[in-house]
Amino acid sequence: MSVAKVIEINASSPKSVEDAVRSGLKKVSGTVKGIQGAWINETKVVTDGNGEITEWRVNLRITFLVE
Repeated sequence: MSVAKVIEINASSPKSVEDAVRSGLKKVSGTVKGIQGAWINETKVVTDGNGEITEWRVNLRITFLVE
């Protein structure tokens, strides 16, 4: 029998949503082992006031197996 746990994190990137997800997963994988997957729960953009996107932010729900 396997038991999984879900944690929620926020990550950001000036490049893209994909880069924000990758950087969030990389950071979490430094302390959490057995990551099985992630859901993008929410996406947000930050603008410079002129409509140009300066930062992409994601809220991730990450699933990992409990040992």
